[in-house]
Amino acid sequence: MSVLRPLDKLPGLNTATILLVGAEDALLQLLADSMLKEDCVSQLKVHLARSLPLPANVNRPRIDLIVFVVNLHSKYSLQNTEESLRHVDSSFFLGKVCFLATGAGQENHCIIHRHTVVKLAHTYQSPLLFCDLEVEGFRATMAQRLVRMLQICAGHMPGVSALNLLSLLRSSESPSLEDL
Repeated sequence: MSVLRPLDKLPGLNTATILLVGAEDALLQLLADSMLKEDCVSQLKVHLARSLPLPANVNRPRIDLIVFVVNLHSKYSLQNTEESLRHVDSSFFLGKVCFLATGAGQENHCIIHRHTVVKLAHTYQSPLLFCDLEVEGFRATMAQRLVRMLQICAGHMPGVSALNLLSLLRSSESPSLEDL
């Protein structure tokens, strides 16, 4: 079982790679398809995984951004994310990891409370995004936002780094841990 490290691989020339991790294969595939439709100045590669660790014998590119997708309608989704986080090197949490909670629009069907995911993101000092991936308009908007974040994390946006992005996203968060 290997730990994912951000600098294990050399960057590809003009290539940005995102890893979507989540238990809901259909939602991940819909999000990946929406991302691939977006205009991107670099070659966009989207990899999907149900959980981490990734197989060690596979030749894969450097991963620039990891997105953990948590479905608020499934406890398994949260457990899967928590178990997968153990296989990510701490240096990835310097702006190259974010959490995406889906299903918050149907709050009466939620098994996982929003505050649980907020605390998880706060624990790992990573941004948390909310989006109902089943709605095409919301999914397209989230895909556009993730592509922009990926371009920054891959170093393809002059003057902005992953740490800059992290500080900008953290300053826009409203609740502090004490408020929860």
